Amino acid sequence: MMKKEFGFVAGVMVIALHSATALAAVSEEEAKALGTSLTEFGAEKQASADGTIPAYNGGLTTAPADFDPKSGLIPDPFKDEKPLYTITGKNMAQYADRLSPGVQALLKRFPTYHVDVFPTHRTMHYPQWVLDNTVKNATTAKLVGKVKGDGVEGAFGGIPFPIPKDGYEVMFNSALNFQRTQYENQAKAWLVDSAGNRSELPENDANDYRPYYDRALAQGKAPHNAYDVYHVVQVSPPTGVGTAVLVYTPINNATDEQVTWLYMPGQRRTRMAPDYKYDTPISQFGGVMFWDDLGLYHGRMDRFDFKVIGKKEMIVPYSSYKYLSMSPDQLFGKQHLNPDAIRWETHRVWVVEATLKQGERHAYSKRTLYIDEDTWAIVEADAYDPEGKLWKVGFMYTFNYYDGGGGTFNAIYNIYDLQKGDYFGTNAGGPANGRPFIRPFDTHQKESLFTPAGMSGTGMH
Repeated sequence: MMKKEFGFVAGVMVIALHSATALAAVSEEEAKALGTSLTEFGAEKQASADGTIPAYNGGLTTAPADFDPKSGLIPDPFKDEKPLYTITGKNMAQYADRLSPGVQALLKRFPTYHVDVFPTHRTMHYPQWVLDNTVKNATTAKLVGKVKGDGVEGAFGGIPFPIPKDGYEVMFNSALNFQRTQYENQAKAWLVDSAGNRSELPENDANDYRPYYDRALAQGKAPHNAYDVYHVVQVSPPTGVGTAVLVYTPINNATDEQVTWLYMPGQRRTRMAPDYKYDTPISQFGGVMFWDDLGLYHGRMDRFDFKVIGKKEMIVPYSSYKYLSMSPDQLFGKQHLNPDAIRWETHRVWVVEATLKQGERHAYSKRTLYIDEDTWAIVEADAYDPEGKLWKVGFMYTFNYYDGGGGTFNAIYNIYDLQKGDYFGTNAGGPANGRPFIRPFDTHQKESLFTPAGMSGTGMH
């Protein structure tokens, strides 16, 4: 992309981007921007020059009238809004400077694909304790490890680098973005092949625990030094019921590697699965995604060089409440997701380019990641093959909680394989079998789930 397309932010952010080689935290003087020109979590407070992006006012904290916190349902607070305009393959040149190469590729490839752009709402809300911790982290957090990007020290319970100095810090802000301490949900996914045939993939009961945001823990006291612990147990189809996976993702890969355990009910034992990382294909997703495609990027950053290209106003998926309520028949088309299910808004995003290091091996030669300034979630990702051709295009369909606890939910995404012509999407269809779609918690609820011994018990059906 041409440099003139990027809106580099003045003042502190320019200083930050020109200090990309630094590993230490920002100075006390730089940190004064937090809560003044920047929000406490590092986003631009003011509206965009054209007014498309409003000023930040604390996020969405009022639930719609039909919200029942016990239901596990997340009603759409913007259901009555209409699109401001629609982008198609015919008029996309008019908006090309705000569209990623991946979105443009889909618009060019599929005449039925379109982008409905709605009014922008800055819905992300942070509790005060997370904001307070973020401001503290700004002057104490630093990158550590054997290679750059291995880990973080001096941060806990907040965004580690609200004034990031390089791509690795932006990526750790994404990895450690504010989500609730624990959630449980039904994890469902579907694969659509190049012929348009849809297959329901194994359904799981998922529980995610984020020790990094567990106020009951002291800094550095998380199990296995993990910032995230993820447990899933398969509930369908019958042939795989009881299969369970437990993943510990460490905050410092130099001292603790990612550990994955697998429980197979037929074998009645738990074993480690060391290959579940990097570009190992995930078989249950038809090979459309690799293990480090989870959440659009997951795991150690040692194989790529991560560089901040800039900060840019882009049209991205946002406030994806509608997606949650749609059935698979409504959502999954023969070539792509139903465009009417996806809400797009204009937001400022960090653009980070990850280029494969000399001598390292990975199926991707380059990845471009788009990270929202308010949530620090990766909202889009473009991945390129060894010849430099666009290969896979991914989107995260985030939504923010309005129940008072704040935070974002980052587990609804889909990936298109432009070479094979197939795609998949997660967490569609709303509640099933009387079970809630999602329950967030502000405390750690089920400790037994997150140990190898405990997963053996939950996997026995």
